[in-house]
Amino acid sequence: MSGVARDQDVDIDLGQLVRAVWARRLRILTITLAGAGVAFAGAKIMSPQYRSETRILIEPRAPAFASTQQANDASAGPLMDELNIASQVQLLQSADLLKKVINDLKLYNLPEFDDAASGSAMSSILVKLHLKKDPLENPPEERVIDAFVERLQVYQVPGSRVIGITFTSKDPKLAAAIPNAMANVYLSTQSGAKLDSNSEATRWLEPEIEGLRQKVSEAEKKVAEYRTSHGLLQTNGTTTFPAQQLNDISAELTRVRGDKANAEARAQAVRNALSSGEASDTLPDIMSSQAIQRLKATESGLQSQISDLQTSLLNNHPRLKSLRAQLSDIRTQIRQETQKILASIENESKVADLRASELERQSDTVQATSARAGEDEVGLNALEREANAQRQLLETYLVRYREAASRADSNSSPADARIVSKAVEPVDPYFPKVVPIVVVAAVATLIMSAIVIMLAELFSGRALRPTDAASETIEAEAVEEKHVPQAAPIAAAGKPVQPSMLAVVADEEDTIEDVKVADEAPEDEPEDDNEFSVASVADYLTGSRAPLAIAISPTGDNGSAATVSLTRMLADAGHRVILIDMTGSGYPTELMAEDPAALGVTDLLCGEAAFGDTIHGDRLSDAHLIPQGQSDVRRAMRGVDRLSLLLDALAAAYDLVVVECGSADVAGVSRLTRSRDVEIILSLPEVEETIFVALMTEFQAAGYERVVLMSGGEGAEQTLGRAA
Repeated sequence: MSGVARDQDVDIDLGQLVRAVWARRLRILTITLAGAGVAFAGAKIMSPQYRSETRILIEPRAPAFASTQQANDASAGPLMDELNIASQVQLLQSADLLKKVINDLKLYNLPEFDDAASGSAMSSILVKLHLKKDPLENPPEERVIDAFVERLQVYQVPGSRVIGITFTSKDPKLAAAIPNAMANVYLSTQSGAKLDSNSEATRWLEPEIEGLRQKVSEAEKKVAEYRTSHGLLQTNGTTTFPAQQLNDISAELTRVRGDKANAEARAQAVRNALSSGEASDTLPDIMSSQAIQRLKATESGLQSQISDLQTSLLNNHPRLKSLRAQLSDIRTQIRQETQKILASIENESKVADLRASELERQSDTVQATSARAGEDEVGLNALEREANAQRQLLETYLVRYREAASRADSNSSPADARIVSKAVEPVDPYFPKVVPIVVVAAVATLIMSAIVIMLAELFSGRALRPTDAASETIEAEAVEEKHVPQAAPIAAAGKPVQPSMLAVVADEEDTIEDVKVADEAPEDEPEDDNEFSVASVADYLTGSRAPLAIAISPTGDNGSAATVSLTRMLADAGHRVILIDMTGSGYPTELMAEDPAALGVTDLLCGEAAFGDTIHGDRLSDAHLIPQGQSDVRRAMRGVDRLSLLLDALAAAYDLVVVECGSADVAGVSRLTRSRDVEIILSLPEVEETIFVALMTEFQAAGYERVVLMSGGEGAEQTLGRAA
């Protein structure tokens, strides 16, 4: 809804929103305290929930007695990636593991894990309305698992290979016991899986090893038979006999050829020495001969004797001749002995030549045999490869079998995980946190209350103001209207007084109880030169802070004009005020409304208009107006009892609600409000004592203690002068 004309552009008045919230601060504070109290009571009523957590590190682990090589193999294995960690998280939430923990801790005996068995009234109602499945239709085991899963949380710690297991329970001991039990069951399951794998490996390897042993034996037997049948006997483990024999012959042939060449060279040296007459005692073969050495020694002795005797005897002396004859004979023997050595060396050369010829013949024979053996080795190599492959596979299986057999014990196969943090029994409950809940509830209530008040201000239009262009237009229209003679109040004086809308439903049988008479006027009634002027009444209403004022105009439209002046004066003073036109003539609507045919109170009571569409702005002030409306008055007044609700709603949004009833009586006014704590304003521009006294007595007798007289006088004329 809007407090301005429908065709105007408006802005939100933030200052008005703040003032509205501040004006109702006590109410907001009361609601906030009430919300905090309700939250505190609710938090105290709730059963405390305790939470504890166990953390597991996923990492490859080897047994303590494993060898260095095995440890290195384990550490060199693939690290756990994100998918592996996620798989372990799902494994921790598997039904088999949860059932194991539930059975170990006997959780099926605890009422906490089977709330459906006891049930609740709300749950029963939802089941009967088919809005919820009956939990008793599920087997007890599934109900326990569902309750267990609701309290369980398994997650991967971001940026690590650590998995957290969190459980919430009403029992702090149980909150700590369940995560630890889950961790232990998980580790035993992982270790058991390794044991099962090792046992399965040993069971599978045993027959395979037996079969491979037979295959290896048969393959080696075939190799041996093939060697024997083809003469491929090995000499040093890698070479066959023909190949080795060929190698030996070749080496011997090389050696014999060398000896032959050596003998020929030695013989040629001896021949050269003999033919040239050179001394042959420098040749190694001659010098090494003992006969030559003896002859050389004898020759040396004879020469020495001859040299000694020549000094004392003549050359023809028989002694010298005898010695010279012996010396010649010795030299002849040396030459003969040298000839023998030469013949011996030549014989060695001939023998070496014959030996070389024989070895060449043998080499040709062995080469032919070795060529045939090479062809036979092709088949032998194939058999050996098959035997080696079977042997290597057998050795691999034997190593695997020994490793698997050594890990058959539970302690030899640790799980690839370890507990890094065990759950401990919590001391403080995880939920509810009383202080945070109360603080949040109080803040939320405070914010919601402020929002509701701001929305009420916005929908009522009090927090809306025309834009600058619209304000200038209104001011221009007001300036133009000042130059137009306003004859409405003057003409109104001559009009016949029309009855109030409330007179349509006045019941002659209505009785008024709880009659109270006011002995004197309120103490805070203002004193003025004219204590009954519009300005004085406005000051009085400002000081009394009354939420509702009902104006009665016994003389008709001139009294209604004074009420309009009062409303505009209060609005100009900065008060949020609204006037409701309940007159029969609709004169306040004529004075204030931009559109005389605007929707109003009769349309609202007939259900032909929404509440927000009936509130309009005064064309000459900041006051608001609910016009008379265009619907049938009699049909609208059938719902007059709803007016009290309307007035209560408006009183919560405005500083003052003024109801101009026109010429109404006590019976009609009594239908507007259930309370007698309202201000009754008798609007009499010209005071007639008899009328005033009669009305004062009548209203006070009906229980309305605060009755104020308002005469139009100069205040009304000055206020309405803006329309002149």
